[in-house]
Amino acid sequence: MNIWLFRCFCVAGDGNPRESSPFINSGAATSADKSLQYDGKNMALFEEEMDTSPMVSSLLSSLANYTNLPTGSKEHEEAENNEEGIETMNNNLGTLMGVYLPCIQNIFGVILFLRMTWMVGVGGVFGSFIIVFMCCSTTMLTAISMSAIATNGVVPAGGSYYMISRSLGPEFGGAVGICFYLGTTFAGAMYILGCIEILLIYIIPQAAIFKIEGLEGPEAELALLNNMRVYGTIVLSFMSLVVFVGVKYVNKLALLFLACVILSIVAVYAGVIKTAMDPPVFPVCLLGNRTLLSKGYDVCAKVVETDNETVTTQLWRTFCDSDSLDATCDEYFTSNNVTEIQGIPGVTSGILAENLFGNYLEKGMFLEKRRVASEESADSPPTGANRYVMADITSFFTLLVGIYFPSVTGIMAGSNRSGDLRDAQKSIPIGTIAAITTTSIVYMSTVVLFGACIEGVVLRDKFGEGVNGNLVIGTLAWPSPWVIVFGSFFSTCGAGLQSLTGAPRLLQAIARDGIIPFLRVFGHGKDNGEPTWALLLTGCICEIGIIIASLDAVAPILSMFFLMCYMFVNLACALQTLLRTPNWRPRFKFYHWALSFLGMSLCLSLMFICSWFYAIIAMGIATCIYKYIEFCGAEKEWGDGIRGISLSAARFALMRLEEGPPHTKNWRPQILVLVSVDAEQNVEQPRLLSLANQLKAGKGLTIVGTSVQGTFLDNYAEAQKADQSLRKLMETEKVKGFPQVVISSNLRDGTSHLIQVGGLGGLKHNTVMVSWPRNWKQPECHQQFRNFIEVVRETTIASLALLVPKNISSYPSNGERFTEGHIDVWWIVHDGGMLMLLPFLLRQHKVWRKCKMRIFTVAQMDDNSIQMKKDLITFLYHLRIDAAVEVVEMVSDSADGSEFYKDEFTMATSRPTPTRRRWSWSNDLPPALTRTSPFSLFRRRAAFVSQSVAVSDPKQVRLIHGRTASSTPASPTSPASPTDGAERGQTGANPEAGKDLFNMKPSPVDVRRMHTAMRLNEVITKKSKEAKLVLLNMPGPPKNRVGNENYMEFLEVLTEGLNRVLLVRGGGREVITIYS
Repeated sequence: MNIWLFRCFCVAGDGNPRESSPFINSGAATSADKSLQYDGKNMALFEEEMDTSPMVSSLLSSLANYTNLPTGSKEHEEAENNEEGIETMNNNLGTLMGVYLPCIQNIFGVILFLRMTWMVGVGGVFGSFIIVFMCCSTTMLTAISMSAIATNGVVPAGGSYYMISRSLGPEFGGAVGICFYLGTTFAGAMYILGCIEILLIYIIPQAAIFKIEGLEGPEAELALLNNMRVYGTIVLSFMSLVVFVGVKYVNKLALLFLACVILSIVAVYAGVIKTAMDPPVFPVCLLGNRTLLSKGYDVCAKVVETDNETVTTQLWRTFCDSDSLDATCDEYFTSNNVTEIQGIPGVTSGILAENLFGNYLEKGMFLEKRRVASEESADSPPTGANRYVMADITSFFTLLVGIYFPSVTGIMAGSNRSGDLRDAQKSIPIGTIAAITTTSIVYMSTVVLFGACIEGVVLRDKFGEGVNGNLVIGTLAWPSPWVIVFGSFFSTCGAGLQSLTGAPRLLQAIARDGIIPFLRVFGHGKDNGEPTWALLLTGCICEIGIIIASLDAVAPILSMFFLMCYMFVNLACALQTLLRTPNWRPRFKFYHWALSFLGMSLCLSLMFICSWFYAIIAMGIATCIYKYIEFCGAEKEWGDGIRGISLSAARFALMRLEEGPPHTKNWRPQILVLVSVDAEQNVEQPRLLSLANQLKAGKGLTIVGTSVQGTFLDNYAEAQKADQSLRKLMETEKVKGFPQVVISSNLRDGTSHLIQVGGLGGLKHNTVMVSWPRNWKQPECHQQFRNFIEVVRETTIASLALLVPKNISSYPSNGERFTEGHIDVWWIVHDGGMLMLLPFLLRQHKVWRKCKMRIFTVAQMDDNSIQMKKDLITFLYHLRIDAAVEVVEMVSDSADGSEFYKDEFTMATSRPTPTRRRWSWSNDLPPALTRTSPFSLFRRRAAFVSQSVAVSDPKQVRLIHGRTASSTPASPTSPASPTDGAERGQTGANPEAGKDLFNMKPSPVDVRRMHTAMRLNEVITKKSKEAKLVLLNMPGPPKNRVGNENYMEFLEVLTEGLNRVLLVRGGGREVITIYS
């Protein structure tokens, strides 16, 4: 009852509808509507938050009903079935059908049937076992890492690309995703080439368009490659058409292809068992120790006895010039006997010892049986290549690794189907590891069994030319070699179709992520999501592999791309484990970062073992894609591990910076740029950011700060808008740094807060940049210059350097260029070297690069100006700064000349120029200003003020004289000019006015400072009026706030007549050094 009353109280009110929610309900709903909506759900306490925070029941329902909608092959099949009115079931695959069998089908492939026996014969059982063990260990370690990543959340379509991109960021994900796509595409080409090789060599040799009969050497090789190219292109076009018509047909045939693979492997093991009891009859004919082509003889003998008559055989006619027994024959044929050996002696024959070690061959070498004697003359001419079985390529260990590794790929098949699994986080680890274990046992056992059952010369016979053109592994199979031939043919066809189905969808997933702009067109397809354009590109790339036409040449290429992909899967798991991110909670617990690093090291090692040339190319492609995404790709925040590394590295670096202040050699301007924003939260001085960018040759920190007036609760939206405005302007001006917006009750306090709390830890600003207040003389702008002077005071107390650009709107933008001109530095007092460092940094930027640097300093009466110039040139030489030097001599006529910078730098030591500056006055003063402040009256030629000063201080009387003062000391009786008389008449008409002006007269100290500013301005204007930029020491503010207005007058007079002035105050420490 109480809850209901409270709920009624909550919904009662003025009757006005609340704002509509952008999250759940798009239309406006009244309080009463919401009361009815949540009536009976016991949610009255939280109904105000329902728009942004849904009920737990709704959240759990949405998570439980999650469906994997990215473009996977399963989804396209369902889309096609839905068009035909066929109902399909989602997420119903278990470990066996969803992970284990697909991995088995993808791992077993063309290499097992076409190259495994050859690899054992060339590399030996021992060497081949090492290769298989290394590759299988690599995939097992990768599977462990992949299982950890895959069970750390839902993995949509894209498989390895999704895992890597979400773990290592879009740059790594895009680069490795493209490499994985290229590997899958070239795998399709390899399977098609294997399919054509089986078709043209073992099934229908007569179908060859380019006839090989009668050709030998390079001609026969070229004819074979051309046949592969023609038929490969035809098969590729047909398979692409099948995939385009409908992926459901590929999925329906997948079970048939899998059955062919399993049946072929079972036939091999059955054949091995049979050899132990009854070895098959596969005779091999040897001449000496050389293996003869089976098509070159009908009987393995030189002559035969027929009806007590010796008759020559086809073999005799192959090596001799006639059928007669006295014909001229090949010398090697004459010197050696013909013997017939059993090609498959059986598992109990002991042939394993002979096949234990490798027998690597050069291209064109004869296949010779070990431990068989032969007689060969060194002077005998070479025999015909079409008589013996010869090596078609030069073989070596690393080549075997590159050719074999594709036979262990395919471990991602289960993770790619995660959306179709009933329990993906359970099925993926179990199914994948079980599949790798099964295939590894099969591969290792076949290496041993092949070496134990088959004769070495038969193993090294890649195309079965010595055993009547039979597939070598087929000679071992039971009940017939055709089981292996047709089984391997259909399995390679199925693997090719699977590759052409998966690769376009992987490319489509990358394109739809939007991280690679030029690939976005491949994210489109048919209405059901079929990746038409991606399929077209995949077919074109696959055709490149077809044109290569050699399975042995294509295999190492795709090995590189798969190895790179697996390497980054291991890296992703290792980083996530070491960083211990809160979201890293995989259900698969049997992983460790050391295993992942071992797997990564194996992948990298295998890349360079296979082919250092291909490895460098693959890494170059990945690097180019990485940099392209970094500079041109879309900004993505996926909570990746690289971001975690950055956070950890930043924390470590910040803690190191806290250990002490930076050395002078490491000092660089870390700039806090204070800007103001208008009512629309747009920056009023954008050129401040241009100048900050031009000063960033030091590569220091940049913080752009502004203050919003108000309270945090009421003005948070304005602060966010100002933050976005700062970010946009920083991006436009290419300023690398961070924006910072504070909300304060007044702008003065907000600016003070920025100066105090800007930065983090040891990475704090050491320099403040603030613009000169515009129109500060106007009454409505008085608060601006007061705030400005407070900033000067605060930076002084905080020992921060201060940069005040005047006339900031006239400063160049980042797109402008100065082709000539000067940057003039007026070194009045030593400020730690800021005046030397800043122009050097500016000249590193393209805007100021062609400007020359000039340094001016001032000599007093008792200074040796010539020696000063020499010392300054030497000082600049040691600083490695190129600049012209000029010493300006200013004569003093008063022992008590004013010292403009005395209050600021009387305690400074170790500086190349004296601290005390004594200035004399000429009779020429700047034009009078129109302000009515004491110094405006002083700067007007007001004789009344001169005559009102007590004559007891003749020095001060002389200093206050205006432009009309004579060269002799002034006195009350001195004649006045007509102008003076006129002004005196104006003021003398009202004695009270004269009294007010007398009360407003400046103090003697301020008079001396104004005189100094005016005199120094004359010198600067004379020397640097045409300079592109003038850098000048900025005097400190008065300690008494009553003199704020006078201080602004000093600075105004000091910089009058100059276009671009940068007033500089040092931070109280040395920022430049002559030491290395």
